[in-house]
Amino acid sequence: MSLQEYRQKRNFKKTLEPKGRKISTKGQHIFVVQKHAASHLHYDFRLEINGVLKSWAIPKGPSLNPSVKRLAVEVEDHPMDYAYFEGSIPLGEYGGGDVIVWDRGTWVSLKPIRKSLKDGRLEFELRGDKLSGQFVLVRTRKPASGKKNQWLLIKRHDAYVNADHDILEDNKSVITGDVLPGEEKKENSSKQNFPPLLNHS
Repeated sequence: MSLQEYRQKRNFKKTLEPKGRKISTKGQHIFVVQKHAASHLHYDFRLEINGVLKSWAIPKGPSLNPSVKRLAVEVEDHPMDYAYFEGSIPLGEYGGGDVIVWDRGTWVSLKPIRKSLKDGRLEFELRGDKLSGQFVLVRTRKPASGKKNQWLLIKRHDAYVNADHDILEDNKSVITGDVLPGEEKKENSSKQNFPPLLNHS
């Protein structure tokens, strides 16, 4: 995993995005979901793997409904300090638009990560402010050269399922409580106390 593509796509004299570097971490691994109003509104889903944030763009955002399968387009790895980035990327620059940290927390893989990525099936648990429980990322196909891998993000059946509430209605940043420009704050009316995650260590 490398940050070369990430750096090649950005002009750090114009954008406040972190240049970043690969970081060796110990203990719990982090995840982050950033809501990104670029040319098209989407959610950037990022998992810490091998010192970088492995990243997917999810056009319709994650869901807590197991019957809903969300397209997740694999994008370039991002640096670890991108997990704290909020603000505006200048229009005309790559990814130009506003960004908030919609959710963040820790995650654990349920199977060996390297083999899971190679096989195109990554099963994991999240413990975030908004997303918790088991999910799976399934690669649908390997595209032609130069195209991005496409995956599906699917919620697994567990105590964290909520098929009756759209988690995206809670549109606030988990860092500042702010929302994207032009949006009004919406409250998450379905906040619940859930059992702890399983210990997979």
